[in-house]
Order: sequence, then C-alpha cells, then structure tokens
Amino acid sequence: MNDEFISAFSGRIGAFLDYRTARGFKRETYIRHFIRFDRWCAEKQPGQDLLSREIVHGWIDDDKAPCHELSHRAAAMRLFGRYLCSLGEDAYVLPDKYTPIKSHAAVFVFTDAELSALFESIDFLVPTKKEPFLNEIVSVLFRLIYTCGLRPNEGRELLAENVFLDTGAVLITHTKRNKERFVVMSDDMVALARRYDQRRRIFGGGSPYFFPSAGGGPLSAETIHSALNMAWSHADIDGKRPGKIRVYSLRHQFASACLNRWLDNGENLMAMLPFLREYMGHKNLSETAYYIHILPENLIKSPAIDWDKFNAMFQEVEK
Repeated sequence: MNDEFISAFSGRIGAFLDYRTARGFKRETYIRHFIRFDRWCAEKQPGQDLLSREIVHGWIDDDKAPCHELSHRAAAMRLFGRYLCSLGEDAYVLPDKYTPIKSHAAVFVFTDAELSALFESIDFLVPTKKEPFLNEIVSVLFRLIYTCGLRPNEGRELLAENVFLDTGAVLITHTKRNKERFVVMSDDMVALARRYDQRRRIFGGGSPYFFPSAGGGPLSAETIHSALNMAWSHADIDGKRPGKIRVYSLRHQFASACLNRWLDNGENLMAMLPFLREYMGHKNLSETAYYIHILPENLIKSPAIDWDKFNAMFQEVEK
C-alpha cells in the first residue's frame, strides 16, 4: 500500500508518525491505519482539516472497518488528537474510556476440544509450491505463539540467534514498542524446537529467521493467516463455530490459560496480573486485565478477582 498521504491531514500525519518514531515507537504500529484514515478523509471529508468528533467517529465506526481493527483505529485517533492539541489545534480527543463495541467480538477463545483438533489439523497441513516447508514451519510456529503468548509478528520475525535451545529462553526483539523481553519455552516446546532447528538448518538456506520463508525473509502475515484458517477449515470439530480465526487468537488463548490456571490454584488474580503483563509485553496493566473479560462466566465471579481494582484499571490515561 502506498504510504503517500493525500488528505488535508497529510503533513500532520507524517509529522505525528515521525514524532512517535523519535520517541522509540515502531512506525509500523499505526502506519497502515493512518494510510486508511488518510484515504477515507480524502474520499469522505475532502478539504476538512480539523480533526472533529464527526471525522474521528465516522472513520472508526465505518461499516467497512474489520472488527479486529476497531480498537487500533481508536488508539490511533486518540494519540493523533492529543498530538494535534499539543500543537495548539482545537482537535477532538477520543475519551480514554471509549472502546469500540464491535472489537470485543474479535476475541476468540478455543475450547480444549477445538484447540486439540486445530493443532492436529495443523500437523497435517500440506506444503505449498510457494512455501515447500510451510507444514513443518507452522507446526512449530503456532505452538510457540500459543505456549509463549507471542504476538504473531513476534513469532514470524523471530531471529534464530535469539532462540537459546540450551536454556529454553527466547529473546523477543520485534516488539510493539521496540522493548525487548525474554520468554521461556516449556520442556516440551524446547524439545520440539530442537528437532525443528535441525531441519531448519537444512532447508533454511542460511536465513537469519527461525521461521524462514522460501525467499529467506520471515513468513508473511498473510501466509500464516491462510495456513491457520486452512487448518481450522479441515479440523474435525463437532458444531464448529463458523467464520475465520486469527493467529492472534493463540495469544489470547495463552492469557486465558494463565488466568484459568491461577484461579484453579487459588491465586490472587490481581496480584498475578503484573507478571503476565511483563511476560506478554503490555504497556498498561489494563491491556492485561482485559483478558479477565473473556473468562467463562462461572470464573469471573471468583473472589480472586477484585472488580473495584479491575474496573479502575480502565480509567488509566495513556501517556
């Protein structure tokens, strides 16, 4: 997608992205959303150069917006509005408590049976002409994303030199905020990764990536999304829920599994959230606490959840 901005906001969008990059944030985090916002403004609000409430909500709530993008659109507009206000403009700032309702529908948590059937189907994926080793790669990649709670790009772009098979530690560098962190693989995951690494050294062609594409770079987001949904479509599941799933759902599954395990062990969930936050690389505790919302109804009534503290987290102001 061409990143040349064409709307009345073009110069300020570019300056905002430069400002964010200078502060240590990845430009890629919001670039695609601002490209789409720019095109939308050029088409729907030509000539309008004030970031008004109408424009912000019009773009976020556009019928063509995919559900999984809504929260990202909201975050982008909130930050952009604050930036423009800091320059002295009378820009609309999206309230912190605003959450696009449709975005919650994107959170998909598998049942144990669904997850088991999905991974069994993943193991039987067939290679493609474009990616002749795809079946071997994604079988390990998807398990690593799930068992370590990685963002999809953190798994795809993982460098082989950052996977320490002697200790099971994995250094995550391609993060949302360019902030490195370590995660640790389980014993079973380490054993699987070691076997995979022997094969990778043969078919990887010297690529620096732990999950290389046939061209030597990382597998594309589209490739792994297609592979996961191919496996989902072939999974033997009674009463399978319709529609496509997201690779990000495996990260959601990790968080849900951690919370469930702590509740089963009688842990104070609010005391454990900071550990999960660090492990998953969240900026704010509220991002981690959101996963409490996706627990089964019988679990969210647990006394281990302090709902007063939990609700207060969503009043945090993003700085």
